Amino acid sequence: MTTAPRIAIVGAGFGGLGAAIRLRQAGCDDFLIFERAGAVGGVWRDNAYPGAACDVESHLYSYSFAPNPGWTRTFSPQPEIWAYLERCVREFGLAPHLRFNHEVLAARWEAAAGRWQLETSQGPFTAQVLVLAPGALAEPALPDLPGQERFTGPAFHSARWPADLDLRGKAVAVVGTGASAIQFVPALQPLVSRLALFQRTPPWVLPRVERAIPAGQRRLFARWPITQRLLRLGLYAVREASVVAFQHPGLMRVLEGAARRHLARAVADPDLRARLTPRYTIGCKRILLSNTYYPALIQPNVAVITAGVAEVRPRSIVDGSGAEWPAEALIFGTGFRVTEFPFARRVRGRAGRTLAEVWAGSPQAHLGTTVAGFPNLFLLQGPNTGLGHTSVLLMLEAQLDHLLGALRYLEAAGAAAVEPRAEAQAAFVRAVDERMRGTVWVAGGCRSWYLDATGRNSTLWPGSTWSFRRRVARFNPREYQASG
Repeated sequence: MTTAPRIAIVGAGFGGLGAAIRLRQAGCDDFLIFERAGAVGGVWRDNAYPGAACDVESHLYSYSFAPNPGWTRTFSPQPEIWAYLERCVREFGLAPHLRFNHEVLAARWEAAAGRWQLETSQGPFTAQVLVLAPGALAEPALPDLPGQERFTGPAFHSARWPADLDLRGKAVAVVGTGASAIQFVPALQPLVSRLALFQRTPPWVLPRVERAIPAGQRRLFARWPITQRLLRLGLYAVREASVVAFQHPGLMRVLEGAARRHLARAVADPDLRARLTPRYTIGCKRILLSNTYYPALIQPNVAVITAGVAEVRPRSIVDGSGAEWPAEALIFGTGFRVTEFPFARRVRGRAGRTLAEVWAGSPQAHLGTTVAGFPNLFLLQGPNTGLGHTSVLLMLEAQLDHLLGALRYLEAAGAAAVEPRAEAQAAFVRAVDERMRGTVWVAGGCRSWYLDATGRNSTLWPGSTWSFRRRVARFNPREYQASG
């Protein structure tokens, strides 16, 4: 087994596998993919909770270079997306490059050798180029609740759902009302005896326009790929147009009206409806799609609690009003540590400082992809590459083109390493921050997980995916400095 590939890829989710596929398509086989788990899939392997599904249409939430004509639903469930990624491994011959159960514990740039030194759970490796694709939703965010350690039942984050868990007939407490909770709460409601849902901030919820894709249509896509490409283009155009409303919050009134009507149709009780109505502009936090969430909340075995959690007891939760709610299981739907980039603590650059130390609570990268002081390092789904309106894979593919351009430049220039010029990175970050001003994400009246510890939106791209591709896909040597 080689311990010195030219390229080391960390993570075997959409980012890492996409990089591997594009490298192979470009004729490069000198790479390894390090995956801390025992299977590919990333977030779609880990989030196997009941009801897990994507909120972007299947034909848009897939690689453009690996179309899948066999999607069975307009919005794919988790098992189907995971199976798609496993199919990509087979079809593109990635298995020999995968190193499962290899957690990368540390990565350090060695200037003298011109290589990255990697410490993994299975021993040391080196690589000329390091591609980080650990995933933006890889590390669950867990609250620290008073008395939590005394709880005697199962207590877990939705991304760590026990495979053998049986909650039928049990009293369950759920903390959090984000994108995962609105999927697993409706799945749990018919099974449990009592469900206490602790809500801090209500989300805006829109209808989910979902249907099964007929077998005949799937056969058409397989026989005539152009038809699937046209469908993808139509989905892209509709979602891409919506970014204008995010940039100009006043236009969000139309969407907000639709969300209010969706809530009013489902929830007749004025008190509950008031508790479920957000007090911030729609889009400030992630907009959620569901036809089943509100109907689940009006069932007699469900209580929506807005008083917060005062204390966790061995078999109950006490809310802020002093009411006690029996609980035999405690489930956290509290999101992920997105702006922290936990992996950043493990990566040391040219000056010996970690990414986390350099970022000091506010992640910044040139084009969301490279970082000054960290030669031959490429971040997939790095700072300011997230989206609020369409498929993040569109951003990923632009980053992959940038990576391939950098590798071609290294070879053509005979250079050993490349990194962005500090002034180019600073100019890009300033431009992003300027474009972010006035958008719903910073002017919408909420505190979202898009904002980092400094209050800056270091998560999202403030424009269209087309504008990101135009800026990022082509590698511009003038913005970089080469060495070696």
